[in-house]
This record gives sequence, C-alpha cells and structure tokens, in this order.
Amino acid sequence: MGTRKKVQAFVRVKPTDDFAHEMIKYGEDNKSIDIHLKKDTRRGVVNNQQTDWSFKLDGVLHDASQDLVYETVAKDAVSQALDGYNGTIMCYGQTGAGKTYTMTGATENYKHRGILPRALQQVFRMIEERPTHAITVRVSYLEIYNETLFDLLSTLPYVGPSVTPMTIVENPQGIFIKGLSVHLTSQEEDAFSLLFEGETNRIIASHTMNKNSSRSHCIFTIYMEAHSRTLSDEKYITSKINLVDLAGSERLSKTGSEGRVLKEATYINKSLSFLEQAIIALGDQNRDHIPFRQSKLTHALKDSLGGNCNMVLVTNIYGEAAQLDETLSSLRFASRMKLVTTEPAINEKYDAERMVKNLEKELALLKQELAIHDSLSNRTLVNYDPMDEIQIAEINSQVRRYLEGTLDEIDIINLRQIQEVFNQFRVVLSQQEQEVESALRRKYTLIDKNDFAAISAVQKAGLMDVEVQLVGEPDGQSFGLGVAPFSVKPGKKPKTKKTLKDQYRPSTPPSKPVAFEEFKNERGSEINRIFKENKSILNERKKRASETTQRINAIKQEIDVTKEALNFQKSLREKQGEYENKGLMIIDEEEFLLILKLKDLKKQYRNEYQELRDLRAEIQYCQRLVDQCRHRLLMEFDIWYNESFIIPDDVQVALKLGSSIRPGMVPVNRIVCLGEDDQDRFSLLQQSVLPEGPDSISFYNARVKTEQKHNYMKTMVGLQQSHRK
Repeated sequence: MGTRKKVQAFVRVKPTDDFAHEMIKYGEDNKSIDIHLKKDTRRGVVNNQQTDWSFKLDGVLHDASQDLVYETVAKDAVSQALDGYNGTIMCYGQTGAGKTYTMTGATENYKHRGILPRALQQVFRMIEERPTHAITVRVSYLEIYNETLFDLLSTLPYVGPSVTPMTIVENPQGIFIKGLSVHLTSQEEDAFSLLFEGETNRIIASHTMNKNSSRSHCIFTIYMEAHSRTLSDEKYITSKINLVDLAGSERLSKTGSEGRVLKEATYINKSLSFLEQAIIALGDQNRDHIPFRQSKLTHALKDSLGGNCNMVLVTNIYGEAAQLDETLSSLRFASRMKLVTTEPAINEKYDAERMVKNLEKELALLKQELAIHDSLSNRTLVNYDPMDEIQIAEINSQVRRYLEGTLDEIDIINLRQIQEVFNQFRVVLSQQEQEVESALRRKYTLIDKNDFAAISAVQKAGLMDVEVQLVGEPDGQSFGLGVAPFSVKPGKKPKTKKTLKDQYRPSTPPSKPVAFEEFKNERGSEINRIFKENKSILNERKKRASETTQRINAIKQEIDVTKEALNFQKSLREKQGEYENKGLMIIDEEEFLLILKLKDLKKQYRNEYQELRDLRAEIQYCQRLVDQCRHRLLMEFDIWYNESFIIPDDVQVALKLGSSIRPGMVPVNRIVCLGEDDQDRFSLLQQSVLPEGPDSISFYNARVKTEQKHNYMKTMVGLQQSHRK
C-alpha cells in the first residue's frame, strides 16, 4: 500500500474590476487568504458576529494565466499517472466563478485552453518520451444531470444510445460505470475530437449570474495501461485521471432561476450538499461510515475521495464584495477537503498471456535440470512428459486385466502414471454401468417413478413396482428436404432490373414508402434479413409464452378441482370416523391418489411458471434486438434516400471522403470544388501560420472537424425539411 497524504487544495480568484481589497487579503507566500467583514450595526451594541476568517491552502492563484494554473495544479498529478498512480482534479465553486473555464478553457483560443486539454497533451508528450513502454490511452466522458447518468460520447455513430440506463457498479478493482462507452485514442488529435464532441453535448442554461451555466456535473476520465517492451516481466501498470467539472452552487435569490432551470439548481445544490457531507465524514477520524451512496456524484467519485488517488481541488471564487458569503462557503469547503487523506499506490496487474509464457520457459528449464539429475542417478527410464494415447490405452488394458484377475499388480513408475491409473478405473466403472443399463433396457420397460398415474395402472394390473426412472431421449439426428428457389436454379440467368435511382431524379424523388421497399431489397437487404430473423424469433417466443400461459391456467383449474375433491374426501372421512394406527392417520386409496395428484400438479405449475419467467426475459431481450434493428434500418434508409434522391451527384462527389470539400464546411447548395493542390497548400499554410506554433495543430484540427461534423448534420436536417415543404 502507498503512504497516506493530504488532498491538495488551491484557490483561483476570478479577475474583476471591482475587487474587494479591504475585505480579501492574500498571504505573502500566496498560500493563505484572509477575509474581513464589517460588523452589522443593525444588530446593536452587543454583537458577537464573526468578522475575520483565515484559510491556509496549498496555493492562491490570483490573476493567474492558464499556463500557470496548469503548472501549479495539475502537471505533477498527470505525470505521476504514467507511473501508475491514479489522479483526480476537481473544480468546485459558485456558479459563474470560472470552473468550466479552469477545467476546459475556451476552445476557440489555444492559449486559453484549460486543464483538461493540457492534460491530454502532456499524456501524449510523455508517451513519446517513453519508447521502452507500449502505452494505450482510452477516454470516457460522463455527465450527471438531475441525478441521472448520461454518456456524452453516445452521439458518435459507432456507439449509439444505450438501451438500458447506466448504473454505478462496485467490484474489488473499484468503481466503474456500467454502460459508459470507453474509446481508444492513439493520437492527440483523436483525444481532442472526443473532448470537443462531448463538450457540444453538455447541458447549459442562462441565468443572471452566468450566460452559459453548466447544468450538470461532468467527469472526463483518461485511462492508461503501460506494458514494458524490453522486460519479459508479466507485471504492467494501469492508472486513470478523473477531471471533474462540478456544476456551480446557486443562491436562487441571486440567479432568479425559474421552471426547468430552478429544478436543475435544486438537484445541483442537493448533490453538492451530499458531497460536502461526505467530505466532512472523511475528515473525521472517528467516523466509520462514509455516506457515498447518497448521490450519484459521491458514489461515482468514491475511489477519488479518500481512496487510492492523488487528489487535487481547485476552488473558484469571486473577488467581489457582493459575493462574499458564497466565497466564504467555498473556502470552508476547501479547508475541509484539506483534512481528507488519500492513500495513492501504484496499480500493478499481471498479464496472463505473458505469465503463461514465462511459466512455460521456467518449466522447460526445470525439466532440463530434472533430466540431468535423473541421468546422474541412473534413472534413465523416467518420462515426465504428458502421456500420449498409446500409453493411456496400455494403462486401460492393465486396469481391465487387473480387474479380471489375469494381472497380479500394476508397476508404478511416476506420479503422473498413478493419476492416470485411477482415472482409468473411473472410466472402466462408467462403461460397466452403461452396459448394465443397456441390458436392463433391452429386457424391461422402464417407467418414470414420478408418473403416479402409470404406477397406479401397473399396480392395478398386478405387475411389479417399477422404481427405475425413465431415461433416454430421441437422438435428434435428422435432415431436411427443400426446393431451391427458381432464381438460383442452374441455367437461369438473372435479369437486370432498373433501380429507383435510374427512374427518378433529385428534383422528383419517389415517395419514401416506395423507396423503402427498394432499399430493403438492395442496400438494406442484410439489415432487413437480420430484422426479420429477430422478429421471427420474438414472435416464436411470444407464441410459446402464450401457450405456456394457457397451460398454467389449465393446471390452476385442475389444482382447484383436485383441492375440492380432496376436501370432499376429507369431510367424508371425518363424517365416517377417522382411524389411527400407532398415531398415524389411515386414509383410503382414493384420497391418497388425490394427494399425490395435487403434489404433482403443483410441481408442474412451478415448472411451467419458471418457464414462463424465462420466456418473458427472452422476449424482453429479443424485443430490444428488434428495436435496435428497426432503428438501424430506418437510419440507414435515411442516409441511402438522401444520397440517392436528394443530394445531387456533383454534390455527392464533393462530399465524398478524400475530396476537396469536407462535409459541413459550407452549405451543400454553395459547394465550390477546390483542386487537391489548393487544398494541400491551404493545409500547409494553416499549419505554418498558426499563432501558437506546431503544438496547437492537433487542438485546432480536432475543433475544426467537430464543427464540420455538426454543421454537416445541420445541413442535412435543413435539406430534409426543405424537401418536405
């Protein structure tokens, strides 16, 4: 285990022209901040109101640039993550105090980027400096909105929306979010694209204190896994960095929130209150229970808060006198967070495949050493390799002869042979049992001992009781016959058929129902086939469930009838007088058979009901598959319909991958073709004149691609709406 260390807490003050110099003072070492309030004269002469507070922190960032903030707050935590230590960097504070600017920054300006994009850059820079290790990077982006979990990267085409709601799951390895997509990123630009994709999906709203207020908590996680390229050691290290942008606490009297924004503010304040309760409990050494499960936020951050993690808190505050109450509240939270201790340790795991290879090498060396030892001891006949089929057959023959009495003893050579001798004894015994059972089947008719009706019939016929359970099922071996479709018979050449695209022009596209039938027979035939198969399976399961329900109802009716007959027999026995023998009640044969029948019916009822439950689970799963196939079929049809009938051919050429125009750069109806040479020159010029130098290329490329994608989607929606009109 690692050594315990306290959480680092920093304060960043939002720049303002109206800074309260008389009320807010910084320490000379920039590690403390003092707050002074004037006494409220309205409280009278005797006034015990506290007017002075002093908070000791790990650093106070006032008028600090984004570069200085990252160097002070995050650089060490990110650097240690590549050595196997988990890290968490969290921004906390009042709404509008600059949390999102600190964490994400301004995507329009490279210099104003925040902690998150800088952390991604540092990770990939350090990977380049470690050629001796194979390091993989994955990322995920989680949003907690109104106590509901959302995947901000679910809009990617290869992810799609989750069918089941996401849940927080705990296991011995820690906390993970079931249903959250995790994406492999091999280069810096891909990681930025995922970041910007998630940022466009975040929920924001406007109120009096912030025009773009985040309405949710967001957790961007970077997962790393490092394997040594040079050492054959099976150990490897893993780590993750949680970059948490919390929604800001709001005082409703100041924000003036109403309606949906008011509801969001209520959820935000409630979850932040639960977060503070968890922090207070973690800081109290006498507390055994920590209330992590009170909210989704604290539950998702359970590993980070007081666990195996390097924890850093950035508290964002205002420097204005009007916001001093909220500033004090935020500073108190930072002070409580400094009381929390974590226990970071290197996360080492073992590569099973590499471990097996190392063990195989070690085994080969041990065999060589053992062979040398046997040779020196004159034990040359000993073989330690696994037995082959010939050796196993020989041992089987020896066991059979030993059981028949023709062999007095079996020579023992090594431990492996002893194990195989016992195994062959088991094989011979099993074969003898099967032979006995086959002989009985040829001579007798076997009846299931639970079939009371059959037992009663046998008894009435005067035959012997049968206690052997009926076994044996049809072997299930069969084959099917069929007629080949006319279209695939030899000698028939398929006729060429005109497609709808040849018959219609973009100016007069066919109706969607007609085009849909054509799509199902051509480009969408495979998806349509899967959809039909899934639907067929679903209908078959529904039919079986209906039949099972009918059987259950019939059994229930039969149970009721049997109960009535049994009650009648009991009442009749009571009227006629009951007979006892040694304290046991004597009943007649008819009542006994009714009891057995009732017991059998109840067993059937339970079995049928269990089958119905299993069928309902299968129906639910099949229904989900059918819905997914239907959604995929319709989505592919929309793309095919637009490409075939709405977008002109010359526009499609311009929009194809690798052409001079990228989707979304300009409206479709205003596309002008550029030569490839012009495009290449433009890209080179863009890279050479970027104001921040070559390091900013990945950042800007990712932002441009994300904007192009969303502009393209908007254009396609606009085209569809114009054609509907």
